Amino acid sequence: MSNKKTYKKAFIVIIILFFMWGLITVLVDSLIPRLKEIFEIDNTQAVLVQFAFFGAYGLLSIPAGNLLHKIGYKKGIMLGLGIMGVGSLLFWPAASMRMFSFFMLGYFILAAGMVILQVAANPYVTALGDEKTASSRLNFAQAFNSLGTTIAPIVGAVFILSDNIKSSEEIKLLSETAKEVYFSAEASAVQIPFLLLAFSLLLLVAIVFRSKLPQLLTSAVESNYMQALKHPRLSLGAIGIFFYVGAEVAIGSFLVNYFLDMEMADIIRNNGFMNSVASLFHGDDLSGVDDKGIVGSFNVLYWGGAMVGRFAGSYLTKIYKPQKVLSLFAISAIVLVLISMSTTGLVALWAILAVGLFNSIMFPTIFSLAIEGLGELKPQGSGLLCTAIVGGAFIPLLFGYLSVEIGFKFAFVSAILCYGYILFYSKKVSSL
Repeated sequence: MSNKKTYKKAFIVIIILFFMWGLITVLVDSLIPRLKEIFEIDNTQAVLVQFAFFGAYGLLSIPAGNLLHKIGYKKGIMLGLGIMGVGSLLFWPAASMRMFSFFMLGYFILAAGMVILQVAANPYVTALGDEKTASSRLNFAQAFNSLGTTIAPIVGAVFILSDNIKSSEEIKLLSETAKEVYFSAEASAVQIPFLLLAFSLLLLVAIVFRSKLPQLLTSAVESNYMQALKHPRLSLGAIGIFFYVGAEVAIGSFLVNYFLDMEMADIIRNNGFMNSVASLFHGDDLSGVDDKGIVGSFNVLYWGGAMVGRFAGSYLTKIYKPQKVLSLFAISAIVLVLISMSTTGLVALWAILAVGLFNSIMFPTIFSLAIEGLGELKPQGSGLLCTAIVGGAFIPLLFGYLSVEIGFKFAFVSAILCYGYILFYSKKVSSL
């Protein structure tokens, strides 16, 4: 009974952490329009923000796994939060001095802390109880991560993007004094939210330090990645994470361009229900709203679907075998992508948005299945699985290339192949 109470308290602390890193991950997306003006950078440089994020996973996940094996889950979580806090604090001088390279350093440090936190927190959740219900616990925790990613665009809109951002042409027309005043205001819009985040993260470090989190790593024997890779559940699961993150990010990143390609803005304006949904974000009169703004209103349904699906998935993976639920969700995602590819208009729009609902359980379920039975090798397994998150950098590049060369409809074949592998993994893992 004592263990159950301790695990419950630890689980509540971890849920808060999942929420925070989901919030921060998406909140940074709101920075890009500001960054382009503060640092006067072009689109290519702005894209480097995302590469810094995924690059941190590619470079640091395996070292983080080694570190975690030496210092344990609790210290790993505290270290990750602390590094994230330091990275957030660096946004203040970076914005004041308007040095893009300094900002990139701060963001990479923020991402590095997030990597350590994720490498520590995901396996820790799976270890807080019976291994048979690990998928259910991780889906539930990840649902709060999705809650953070759903709230973040609203926070960004209110606190970071609430006033008008001037174009480069408008800035050139300002006097030197007016430019300094404008850039100072832009810097402040970035600094204050991330200063608050920094203090929140450092407060979480104190909370974790004071919390009696159970010590779940006990072996003093040094382990290595070659031992972990001998487990086919893990090696095949890492490929599954690569393809899952790649497919999710590719679809989410190109939704606006896909909808514009299908000329969805006018369809939305002329459809009563769709018009009313878009009006929730832009007011009753959509005539003066840019097409990108109208179709972009529906992106929240893609990411929000992941949150709803994870809460539902937490229940489903508790009463059914996780691999069977994963198989059903992979098939559903493939079917929905095929429907969107072969149709137009609102059917194509709703089909691709619904993919978000079935993306929901894939990461936590693949993760928990992949590290099942690893025991003291879980930190190494987590490091390998988090390294595979780098798929979010490569699959979208392939998708973007295909969309230019053969069109959006055919580019979705890349997503189908990703979900096809996940379906294969869900079947294969049953025999491992």
